[in-house]
Amino acid sequence: MARWSDWFSGRASDARAAAYVAALREEPPSQDVEWLATHGTNGDTDHARWELRYLRRAVGLLVAQHDALDDRTASLVASELSRTLAHDPHVDAGKRRVAEQQFNARLRAYGEALRRREAGQGASTYGGRTLLEFAGRRDPLSSDLVEQASDVVARYRADANRALRAHFGVAELPEDVAPSALRPGQR
Repeated sequence: MARWSDWFSGRASDARAAAYVAALREEPPSQDVEWLATHGTNGDTDHARWELRYLRRAVGLLVAQHDALDDRTASLVASELSRTLAHDPHVDAGKRRVAEQQFNARLRAYGEALRRREAGQGASTYGGRTLLEFAGRRDPLSSDLVEQASDVVARYRADANRALRAHFGVAELPEDVAPSALRPGQR
């Protein structure tokens, strides 16, 4: 019976990861594409759309690593993202390796942005700056433009958090137990 339970549990986890990744693979809103094309990619809407796709997926994986209830969630999500990238109809078969390298570069950069923000380095705009730089902006960036880009990144992160909770659940504690009381050695 234990094998059956393990198999069923694994299948359920895989299904949750597939549903979460499907949410991450939703096409970016047209207003975001137009905004980034205007302010980042010099009018190239295809490039803008790809940067936003990469952003959504990278931030989604980072959210799974950082905010999931189960440590295995991030590996399930990473595996599913990899599988879907290998079959992405938007990527020419000969360019899949390039798309994977581009995604990994963005994952590292957005991960660094998240670490800087959490470290309190006053870098909440680092994610917006990263988005604009990947889009092709190298000139000095106005603080308004960086703030607008940061708002896009924050919105995509909030979307990923909502999807993560919807597909993997929310931590529920009894009302009389503080979260800090659950830490080992914290009583």
